[in-house]
Amino acid sequence: MCVEIVPLGDSAITITFGNKIDERIHQQIHQFLHVFRGNKVVGVLECIPAYTSISIFYNPSIISYNQLKKKVYTTYEAALETTNIESVVYRIPVYYGGETGPDLRFIAEHNNLSEQEVVNYHANKEYLIHMIGFVAGFPYLGGLSDKITAPRLEKPRPKIAAGSVGIGGSQTGIYPAEVPSGWRIIGITPLRLFDIENEIPSLLSAGNYVTFLPVDYEEFLSLKERAAARKYEILTYKKGE
Repeated sequence: MCVEIVPLGDSAITITFGNKIDERIHQQIHQFLHVFRGNKVVGVLECIPAYTSISIFYNPSIISYNQLKKKVYTTYEAALETTNIESVVYRIPVYYGGETGPDLRFIAEHNNLSEQEVVNYHANKEYLIHMIGFVAGFPYLGGLSDKITAPRLEKPRPKIAAGSVGIGGSQTGIYPAEVPSGWRIIGITPLRLFDIENEIPSLLSAGNYVTFLPVDYEEFLSLKERAAARKYEILTYKKGE
């Protein structure tokens, strides 16, 4: 058995698949969730994936800890036999720099690059969505080039605009709402990552991918207007196409 199962309080468990962030472990988590959710285990309330683990919340009056543990083991074995699950790549338009990307110059200078080189390294590559968290709809993305890593701000900004794209250390992500942030902000997307009025509020989901497409300011304003009117449909393609 290659997973560790431990109680998380009296109504949840945590399943740990490894101790480092990598795509192989993420794929195991994604396949496990696919099988486990498909089984629709009675008494399970919610499954929350993280970088190397899954937390499962359950009703102990319906399913006991030991019963759930057995379900996890059988699901894990079944997931090992599951072929890789098809993933989707979301194309996210981004306007880099300017007033909405105030730290682009810092990251360029910090890494001895031009601003355009930073954009080139950041855009047009596929980032794995490891998990959604921090605030509703925020994607933690894996795969940032080590050529554009940057330290977090010493003093976080009290508020950044919804849609801001940032870099913090060796991670990158997109802020779906106006929140405080200590990450370096390099651009902004006009898309709404979280909309409570949608049947599925979060635009992105763990196990899929994101690629950033640079746009100029005029195109950004046009896309923002369409997105606000819900007349913009995000472009996607299947991973590997």
